[in-house]
Amino acid sequence: MAKGSVRKKGKKWYYRYYVEDASGNKVQKECVGTESKAETEKLLRKAMEDYEEKLFVAKTNTITLADLLDMWAEEELKTGSLSNGTVDNYLHAIKRIKQHPIADRKLKTVTAEHLQQYLDLLVFGGKSPDGTAYRGYSKDYIHSFTAVLNQSFRFAVFPKTLITFNPMQYVVIHKKNEQADIFAEDTVDDGKLTTISHEQFLSLVNFLEQKHNPAVLPIQIAYYAGLRIGEACALMWKDINFEEQYLTVRRSVRRNGARKRVEIGTTKRNKIRTVDFGDTLTAILKKAKKEQLKNKMKYGELGCQNYYKEVMEKNRIHYELYAVPLTEDTPESYQPLDLICTKPDGSYTSSEQVASMCRTVAKKIDGLEGFHFHCLRHSYTTNLLANGAAPKDVQELLGHSDVSITMNVYAHSTREAKRSSARLLDKVAGIN
Repeated sequence: MAKGSVRKKGKKWYYRYYVEDASGNKVQKECVGTESKAETEKLLRKAMEDYEEKLFVAKTNTITLADLLDMWAEEELKTGSLSNGTVDNYLHAIKRIKQHPIADRKLKTVTAEHLQQYLDLLVFGGKSPDGTAYRGYSKDYIHSFTAVLNQSFRFAVFPKTLITFNPMQYVVIHKKNEQADIFAEDTVDDGKLTTISHEQFLSLVNFLEQKHNPAVLPIQIAYYAGLRIGEACALMWKDINFEEQYLTVRRSVRRNGARKRVEIGTTKRNKIRTVDFGDTLTAILKKAKKEQLKNKMKYGELGCQNYYKEVMEKNRIHYELYAVPLTEDTPESYQPLDLICTKPDGSYTSSEQVASMCRTVAKKIDGLEGFHFHCLRHSYTTNLLANGAAPKDVQELLGHSDVSITMNVYAHSTREAKRSSARLLDKVAGIN
């Protein structure tokens, strides 16, 4: 049985225990616990039991790629500093990799050629050796797979010393080579809706308001403030400054598929940003606040209150989101949330529900085929830049890491934007 102990550092207790590495040497592993010594000792016992039961460090000659991925996830990924959203994406990638026969190969027999074939399958699509069909995936989706494989193989080289080199360093992520039809008579149109006009936005709002659908408010916020879907659903009234007309983006709502919970966490880049807005959104938000107060009186004790609960797992904190009927007792660990985007009964509007409504809209309203929530953010970007806003200001309002991302959204948004840019040359030539 592994040996372990607990010790206090600052306000928190830590637990540590000894495990055997690939060379048979005893090494100490330390993890953060809680502010309670009893709870930390419980975490220690669970960790030691898991170590003994799962034989976490397998023999070098029998360990498979799947074993390596699990080992890396437990020892590095879940205890690291990546955001909860990134960790969830990587865990999803691990799950998908383990569904492919490559995961069953002994680690020492996995070559760069095997990895190249697998990633080419993800890029171009086709059938795996076991007959499973794959379709070609986007570059952003494949990024999670390459990151997982790169980092896990580096982990296998050091500190685990299970292999002597990382085969992923020889793998190239190929790109699809799309052949253009140079004799086609129709105009170029990739069929993707990236922005919507103001008229389309008004028809969208009218459609939702007629159905009294709660998705209308986050959609309005995104159109006039450029927020992502999770950011809009996570806004609280304390984030709004009506007097100076700005809102503060601090958090985001998302569903954790692995945990099967709706969670409230950090924004995409773990950054807090300020977004200024105008009179139109001011009027929308003030109207929504009055409606909330009316609904509270209307529903009374039949309404709901939203709460979050802090959950500690593998040194990582999650905040689970709950809507609790007012007739029920609320656990002491629950903390209230005064959310802006709610249903008439007061329960929160989830990002999943809003996304689902956007898919419905795309089917129901002519001209909005292919519409999705992120079109609103693209429309916000395009409207600002087309009307003279400074690119750097727009970048900061959107929370983009680089201004080039902002300009790429604009460059790919609408044909009208390109047409307007091209006509600037007429002014040079003296043509009005």
